[in-house]
Formats: sequence, structure tokens, C-alpha cells
Amino acid sequence: MPSASTTSVTVLLLFLSLLSLATSDDLQLLLTLKTTFQNPNTDALFASWTPTNHTCNFTGITCNPDHTIKSIELSSRQLTGTIPFDSICQLKSLQKLSLGRNSLSGVVSEGLRACVNLEYLDLAGNFFSSSVPDLSPLFQLKYLYLNKSGFSGKFPWDSVFNMTNVVVLSIGDNPFDVGPFPERVGELSQLKWLYLSNSNIEGKIPKGIGNLTELINFEVSNCFLSGEIPVEISKLKKLWQLEMYNNSLVGKFPSGFGNLTSLENFDGSMNYLEGDLSELRSLTNLVSLQLFQNNLSGEVPVEFGEFKKLVNLSLYTNQLTGSLPEKLGSWAEFDYIDVSTNFLTGVIPPEMCNRGTMKELLMLQNRFTGGIPASYGNCTSLTRFRVSDNSLSGIVPRGIWGLPNVGLIDIGSNRLEGPITSDIGNAKSLAQLWVYDNQLSGKLPPDISRATGLIEINLSDNRFSGDIPETIGDLKELNSLQLQNNNFSGRIPDTISSCAALNLINFAHNSLSGEIPATIGSLPALNSLNLSENQISGQIPASLSSLTLSLFDLSDNKLSGPIPESLYVEAYNGSFAGNNGLCSQKIKFFRRCSPDSGGSKDLRLIFLVIAVGVVVLFSSVSFITLYLRRSQKDHEKSLKEDSWDMKSFHVLSFSEDEILDSIKKENLIGKGGSGNVYKVVLGSGKELAVKHIWNSDSGGRRSSRSTTPMIPKSVKKSSEFDAEVQTLSSIRHVNVVKLYCSITSEDSSLLVYEYFPNGSLWDRLHSCGKMGLDWDVRYEIAVGAAKGLEYLHHGCERPVIHRDVKSSNILLDENLKPRIADFGLAKIVQANASKDSTHVIAGTHGYIAPEYGYTYNVTEKSDVYSFGVVLMELVTGKKPIESEYGENKDIVFWVSSKLKNKESVLNIVDSSIPEVYREEAINMLRIAILCTDRLPTLRPTMRRVVQMLEDGEPCKLVGIIVSKDGSKKEEVKVYDKP
Repeated sequence: MPSASTTSVTVLLLFLSLLSLATSDDLQLLLTLKTTFQNPNTDALFASWTPTNHTCNFTGITCNPDHTIKSIELSSRQLTGTIPFDSICQLKSLQKLSLGRNSLSGVVSEGLRACVNLEYLDLAGNFFSSSVPDLSPLFQLKYLYLNKSGFSGKFPWDSVFNMTNVVVLSIGDNPFDVGPFPERVGELSQLKWLYLSNSNIEGKIPKGIGNLTELINFEVSNCFLSGEIPVEISKLKKLWQLEMYNNSLVGKFPSGFGNLTSLENFDGSMNYLEGDLSELRSLTNLVSLQLFQNNLSGEVPVEFGEFKKLVNLSLYTNQLTGSLPEKLGSWAEFDYIDVSTNFLTGVIPPEMCNRGTMKELLMLQNRFTGGIPASYGNCTSLTRFRVSDNSLSGIVPRGIWGLPNVGLIDIGSNRLEGPITSDIGNAKSLAQLWVYDNQLSGKLPPDISRATGLIEINLSDNRFSGDIPETIGDLKELNSLQLQNNNFSGRIPDTISSCAALNLINFAHNSLSGEIPATIGSLPALNSLNLSENQISGQIPASLSSLTLSLFDLSDNKLSGPIPESLYVEAYNGSFAGNNGLCSQKIKFFRRCSPDSGGSKDLRLIFLVIAVGVVVLFSSVSFITLYLRRSQKDHEKSLKEDSWDMKSFHVLSFSEDEILDSIKKENLIGKGGSGNVYKVVLGSGKELAVKHIWNSDSGGRRSSRSTTPMIPKSVKKSSEFDAEVQTLSSIRHVNVVKLYCSITSEDSSLLVYEYFPNGSLWDRLHSCGKMGLDWDVRYEIAVGAAKGLEYLHHGCERPVIHRDVKSSNILLDENLKPRIADFGLAKIVQANASKDSTHVIAGTHGYIAPEYGYTYNVTEKSDVYSFGVVLMELVTGKKPIESEYGENKDIVFWVSSKLKNKESVLNIVDSSIPEVYREEAINMLRIAILCTDRLPTLRPTMRRVVQMLEDGEPCKLVGIIVSKDGSKKEEVKVYDKP
């Protein structure tokens, strides 16, 4: 018989043999896993994963004492590829698998079910394209992270209820099929973290939620929940965060809600909650309270003023009354308050910036009284200061004007007094200055030019006086300048032409004199010009004809001489009224111009200049001819010598020389803030459109180095420009204009597109008598344009934000099918602007989303707003800006004001749309109203817009039934839908 010692040695050898075999198997499995995953720096990440190294020393691998693999931790490693669960789950001791926040894709296979010992599974933040498999065998799971991974289909709730020890369940941010909030959730009694936001879950929050007494975090935002907040939620006394915003919850805060004394973050905004805030007065640990956009009423509890941790308070768009607690926000490092659009009264709490950390003070559209507390003049951390539409009075504290970090000062529609002081020169971050409708006075200080980031200035309806400072021309980013209804005098400064980004100028109802600077006609982005009700004299500069304006008003001045023929536009009727010295050969109600119009002295001078010019011309013919011949030779020579880079994105039938030779004045067909557009006709007869983009600091001047005299100085090449063009070039969609190629040199950049002879939707709606635009065509244009934008937002590898959606950027082909043009061009121009330029293009007046005035951030939802304006144009036939809307009002405001009853709604539908289509037109108008919601989060996505438009497809006439009854003839029209 073998001895005991021999037996022990045998057992030990057997164990070591099995251990070696197991380790060898694990090694092969991990090496297989290594070949499956890819990473931008794979060699570095998996450098330790070699056959000669022990698996327990592999990066991201943790072992048990017996050297079997316990966990794989490879989260946030930029991994791509699919997950071979069939291999991974052969690691029988594996308890933790963490692959979250990578770029893994494909199907999560049933092989995952074999990982029966898993206690921790993290697949969050990936791009899977499958449903979640049945997880029933994984009953030992305690931590399950599947959020934001692209999972769809039905979620396997039944298998989750087998995981009785689960602590974290995070499945939000996935497009699961809509399903009810499961009643059995209360069975997961160990749950501490429940994340279901953006998961399409619907129905009521079950009463069983009260059984989750260990719950610390509960998030169900952006879902389809309805009903009241269950009273059982008051049992969750350990709750630290509760987020349920953007649902359809109703009713009051349940009795006992104040028992949640551990709650620090509560967001119940964008619901239909009502009642007062009394249940919240005992939540003394609150750090952030967000309840905006509900139906809450009553007063803000005085106890809020004693909350020692509170730093964020957002209660805007409710029906709150009374005053705010005097000590509100004075204890902690307060960050922001937004109580706008309520019925609050009393004074502004003076101590919210006690710690010098407050960034945003938003209290507009209330009934606050008293003055602006002087303490906020020292609050240098402020980035937004909005107290408009209240009843504030007194002098604006001097320091407010010079806050160094503030981007928006909005004090409009109050009774404030005093001047804008020279301190405004210190407001280096100021982009919007809105002080309209007050009693402010004094001169506009020249120091305003040192606030070089200014985009919008609105000083209208005040008592300002004196000259408009010449330094205004230093504001290179200025987009909107509104000085109407003041006492400004003197001349309009010529320097205004240096503000190349100007989109809107309104100087109406002042005492301005002198002549209209001819240089205003050189402003490439100008869309609205109102100089009415002043004392302006002289002739109308012919240069104004180069502008394309949606609003143009020179009425009630002292202008004289002929109205330039180029301004004989029906849309400008009334623009010249009240100028008795004007004459016209064509416009009714004006006297006919005599040969002496403009003054006999001026006429003699003109004849003299012409005579001299003729002499000079004849004497210079030989010189000019010689120069042109030499210039042409130099031009051809320089083209060969210069270095051009042509990148084609389609099979091309033309060369770069054909394009470059066509960039000349006679081929110019359009101008805009982003550059000139040229029509190019190839030798084959094919027509192209070429967009030439210039740098914002070039002013369109020709570079001294330029080897192509007819091409102005353009953007400097940059990697960001190349990246943006590369993105645009990859776009392939029937409703998006095709980009053929780009041609760039050091001084010039050209984008070559397909050309559309039918022009734009703007032309058809507003310039061509709505030619050919019956309702079917309008509907098809709306759907096609929506699909184009949907593709840009959702169909590309990364979203392409248009940034300037408008009817003039929707081109029409020979069949009036729409194409989205200039997509992403604003980003390209911005990428190549000067370093000091942070807001190169903000869109077009009348189409710009309101949040631009808050954050300057342009998102997909900004495009949705602009598209909503286009839909309103299609339904009403009106422009985004028209005088009938009222001062500073646009089509969105006008449409909203007409929604009182069905009759008033019908009256705004374009009269040329037949009655049978009126309901379809109103349906499109409803979609437009959704798109133009004030809050971006409430606007639909373009994907949803397409669905809504297609659901409302207009009925079509399919036949006419004619019947005769004796002498009576009847026709019955038959449509394809009831």
C-alpha cells in the first residue's frame, strides 16, 4: 500500500496539473479575446497579454488566490469590435466583466447566459444592435449596467426579478419598446440605484416603489410616465437623488414627501405638477431643486432662505406668487437661480452672490419691484443677468455694466434710469446687451467698442441722446443693432460698414440727420434695415440695391432725388413714404423725376465727369489693351505656378482649371455672409454652383500674393476646415445638395456643388408669385426638406448641424423637389475665422432660435426651430419678418397670437391654398408650433417631424363622379382619404 505521504504528494501533483491546465485554458481564451478587440493603440493596451506572461499579470485582469480569473476590467479603453461571450463565459470563476464606455457593437449573444457566476456586468456606453438576452441564469448579479448601449426590443424584466440581490440596475438611455413600469419592482428590496431615464417606460410609478427602502438614486426622466407621484415614495428616507423630469406626472406632492430629508438633488421639471411647495420646506439638505415648467402655485416657503446647502434653484414657468426669502442663496457657494415667468413680487434677494460664485441670475417676467441690489455690481462671476419684464426702478448700479464674465445683460421692460457708463468697456465677455423699454438716458459711451464680443445691442424705447459713436465700427461680431425710439442725433457713422456681420439695423424714430452712408450697401449679411422717422436727407444710395432685405423702411425722412430703379420691389411698397423730395418714374404716388432731379449743379457735374471720362478712356485704350494681354498671360502663368489642392468626392467630369477660370464677376449669382456664389457652365453644358468662402478678417480684399486676381482672399487652410469638408463630402441623400469637390490654396477655398436653376423656396414663396406652389407641392417640399435635415441630424456618423436653416437655403430642382443647401457651412466658416471670432454666423434674423440669446450654443434643436419657421412660411405664405407683426416681432409671435379659435387660425392660412386642403395646412402649422417651442427640450427631433408630416399627408383628388338627375347635374369629388 502507498504511504500517506505518497498519497499527499500525488494529490498535490494532480492539483498542480489541473491548475496548470486551467491556467493554460484561461491564457488561450484571453489571447483570443485580444485578437477580437481593436483599439487605436492596441499594442500598448495589450502589451502585457503575451503567451510568456502569467494571465494574472495581464492589464485589466484580476485573479483569485488560486490564480483563476476573477475580473476583466477594460472599460473606457476605446475598444471596438464584438464581444465573444461564448469564449469569455468559459472563464468559470469570472465574477466581474466591465467593458463599459467603449465602442463595442454587434449582437449580445445568448452566450452571455453561461457567465453564471457574474456579480458585476458593465456593458454601458456602447453601440450594440440587439435586444437584451434572457439573463435568468445570472441570478447572482448585484451590479448591472446596460445604459446607453443601443439595446432595443423588450427588456427581460422577468429575468431581473430573479436577481434578488441586485444593488444597481442601470438600463436607461436605450430605445426599448414602450412598456409599463413593472409592478414587481418592489421585489428588488436590496436596490440602491435605479436608472430608467430615456428608456420609453410608461404608465404610473407603482406603489411598490415604497418597498425599495435602501434606494439612494431613482431616475425616471424623459419617459412616458403619467398619474400622480405615489404617496409610498415618502418611505424612501435614504433617497439622495430623485429625477423624474419631462414626463406627464400630475397632482400635488404627496403627503409625507417632506420625509425625504436625505434628498440633495430633486428634478421634477417639465411635468403637470400642481399645488404649493409646502411639502418641500423640510428638505433642508437640498443642493439642487429643479421644478420648472409645471403648474405650481402659492408662495416659495420662507424656509428655503435657510437651506444651507442650496446652490441651484430653478422654478421658472409656474404660477408662483409672493416674495422670495431675503436670505435665499446666501449660505453656500450659490450657482444660479431661475424663477422667470411667474407672478413673484417684492425685491430681488440681495445676498445670493455672497460667496462670489453665482453665475446666473434669471428673474424675468415677474412683478419684482425696487432697485437692482448694488451687490450684484460686484458679482464678477456672473455670466447671465436677466431681470427684464418686471417693475424695477432706480439707477442701474455702475458695476453691472462692467461685469467681466457676463455674456448677457437683459434689463428690458422695467422703469430703470441712469446712463450706460464707461464701465461697459470692461465687459469683455458681453455678447447681448438688452436694455430696451426703460427710462435710461445719456450718451452711448464710445467705450462700448471695447466690449468686442458684442453680438446684439438693443437700446430701443429709452431716452438716449447724442451721437452714435464712431467706435461702433470696432464691434466686428455685431449682428443686431437696435436703437429705435430714442433721441439719438447727428449722422449715421460711416464706420458701421466695418460691422460685416450685421444682420439687423433699426434706427427708427430718432433725430438722426445727414445722409445715408453708401457703405451700408456693402454689408454682406444685412437682412433688415429701418431708418424711418428721422431727419435723414440727401439721396438714396444706389448701393442699397445690392442688399437682399426682408424689411426695408426709409419712410418719414427728408430724402430727395430719384428712387434707384433697382429698389422698385413690390415688397418695399411704403418704404419711401413721407419723403416729399423723392421722385420716381415707376412707383405710384411719387412725382415723376425731371431731368434736373438731383439738382442742375449735380447734373452739370455728372456731364463734366462723363466728358473727362470719355477723353481718358480713348487715350487709355492702347494701355488697357496691353495691360489686359499681359495680365492674362501672367494669370495663366501664375495658375501653373501656384499650388492648388483639389479633393474630389464624386466622379468628376471637369478640371480645377475650368472652375478657377469661371470665378469672375460676370458669373456672380449671389452674395451672403459666408461668401460669394458663382454659376459655372462647363464645356459640356453642365451647370455647377461654386461657393467661395473668405476669412472674416479679410473683408473680401484681394491678397497681394493672390495669383488669381478675380478670387478674393479666402480662408487659410486648417485641419479643422479639412475635417469639416470631409464630413460634408460623405453626405449622400436625395434631399441634400451634392458637394462635388473642394479646391483650396493658401489664399482661396472653393466648394463646388450641383446647380439648381429653379432657385430657392424663398424665391418661389416671396419673389415669384408663389409660382407652381400648390398645396401638394408645398407638402412635398416640407417632407423632402425635413428628410434632408433628418439625415444630417441622424443619418451621419456624427450629427451635422446646419446652423442656418431658412427657405433661401432650400433649393428646388427641375421637378420642384427640395435640396438642403449650405449644410454645415457655418461651422466651416467659423472654423476658419480669426481666433478672436467666436460667433461668426448666428443664423438669419427671423429664423434664429431663442436659446441663442441664452447660451450661444447651436444644436440640432436650433435647426428644428428654424425649420418650424420654414413650415410657417409654407402655410401662411408670409416672410419671417414683416411690419404687420409689430415692432421686434416675428412670424412665430404672429402665428401664436392668432391661435385664439379655429376661425382665426384658418385666416392665417395662405388664401391661395384651396379650402379642401385647409385642414392639412393647419396640421402642418401645428407641427411648426411644436418645432418653435421656446424650450429646445420640448421640440421634436427631425426624425419625429418627418413622422408627423408623413402622418398628415394631404388627401389627393383621385376622381370625379358626375351624375345627372333630369336637368340637374352634380359632381362629387373623390379623394384618397376621408
